Amino acid sequence: MNANYDTDHPEWGPFGRPIFDDPSAEHLKRVGVVDIGSNSVRLVVFDGAARSPAYFYNEKVMCGLGAGMAESGRLNPEGKKRCLAAMKRFRLLADGMELPELSVVATAAMREAEDGPAFQKELEKATGLKVHVIDGEEEARLSAQGVLLGWPGAYGLVCDIGGSSMELAEIDDGKVGKCITSPLGPLKFKDMAGGADARKAYIKGIIKDLAEFMGAQNDRLFLVGGSWRAIARIDMERRGYPLHVLHEYRMDVQTVSDTLAFIAQADLEDLRKACSISSARMELVPFAAEVLARLIKTFQPKDIAISSYGIREGLLYEQMSQEIRERDPLIEACRAIEAKDARLPGFGARLYRFVSPLFPDADAARQRIIRAACLLHDVSWRAHPDYRAEVCFDNSTRANLGGLKHSERIYLGLALLHRYRNKREGTHFESMYGLLTEAKQTEAEVLGKAMRLGAMLWMTDPGQDKARLSWDNWTKRLCLHLSPDTSALFGEVTESRLKSLGESLGAETVDFEVIEEEPDHD
Repeated sequence: MNANYDTDHPEWGPFGRPIFDDPSAEHLKRVGVVDIGSNSVRLVVFDGAARSPAYFYNEKVMCGLGAGMAESGRLNPEGKKRCLAAMKRFRLLADGMELPELSVVATAAMREAEDGPAFQKELEKATGLKVHVIDGEEEARLSAQGVLLGWPGAYGLVCDIGGSSMELAEIDDGKVGKCITSPLGPLKFKDMAGGADARKAYIKGIIKDLAEFMGAQNDRLFLVGGSWRAIARIDMERRGYPLHVLHEYRMDVQTVSDTLAFIAQADLEDLRKACSISSARMELVPFAAEVLARLIKTFQPKDIAISSYGIREGLLYEQMSQEIRERDPLIEACRAIEAKDARLPGFGARLYRFVSPLFPDADAARQRIIRAACLLHDVSWRAHPDYRAEVCFDNSTRANLGGLKHSERIYLGLALLHRYRNKREGTHFESMYGLLTEAKQTEAEVLGKAMRLGAMLWMTDPGQDKARLSWDNWTKRLCLHLSPDTSALFGEVTESRLKSLGESLGAETVDFEVIEEEPDHD
């Protein structure tokens, strides 16, 4: 169906025109970047909504360019062969995808190795691509911008750990502040003389210097990088955490300390298998754990969040205008998904107005989740009816969406589950419900049932809302109002869904009324 966007309605506010449909964002429809790191080389192609793009293609090769560099001062010979082969492949893939260009950046290993400049020229000659070897401060800045891609307006300290370096960057109100780099990459610790005691003293000294430069940083600590993600995955395993989505996973200082102690005592091979971590990554985890222990002891953050967005996403953010950066990544992604997959694109805005009277006290944070749910309410209609509710929950909780806390993912998933079924018991997702309070579970149920009712009242005229809900929390009266020309939409199934919504609200009275026509004064 054709999209029917209600762009001028004031309640839709800044989300009136989806940015993915704006000519100014055309150059962001498909963007390819390559990150040549000390441990891995990765190609990512972003596609979709300009503010919150989907990962059209994502491939990583564990080259280990920085392995052994602490002793030799040179790039790992085998790593160079693997990197060159990967880059040739990535160039061909980019050509096959008809990418307008491929942005390539190289980080610590390439900038520090004696043979880094020579290998840079070799890569450029073999692929025809320009390889940008960036300094540590630039790496820190780009990683911080990656965090801002998913958390607009975020504040705190970003810590990006790679194979051969670790960067810190300060963010506040959507802007990047002080940036600094350090040699605290776990690859450099593998062959360090003096063992654990020497590493401990070295790490302590470096982080002391970092703290003096950065100053007090007691807000949120954002962890970026594969080694941090591996530690977070182990934390999930230790705690029996049910939602295995690393982005926006939250921990506190005590939780991290407990997990680091758990890692120190564990059989690493058994732990690696249980957490599905690669052997190459698991080899670095104990060294990264030593760095993290000193980091949190020094900075004492109020909480800790994992960011799956880093330097590659920062390169994309770099290409965005300020107007695009200020858009909400969650809403923009949902608008793009609705346009691509819904039966009636644009209906989500009107559905939002329909359900809003049930949430008169919703603050801005709750309103955006309700908006997101309304945009996504119909995008899984192609799924088999027997599984549609579970598909909705699974898609929303595990989707690559930015700007969502884990509790908000579960809320969104439950609302969309109740869009298709009355009961949430009997699914294999029940262990996740506990991430929400009982009150929030009920609220999500109300939203889902309201969307289920509203979905029966399809009308294609975007200029008028001929169906509305009213809810009086004092008298516990729920009423569905329809205009005279649409009153025939109130059938048996509509009545059943209205009553079901009333039960979830705790309504004592459930009514249906025909809206009186406004008198004609012409």
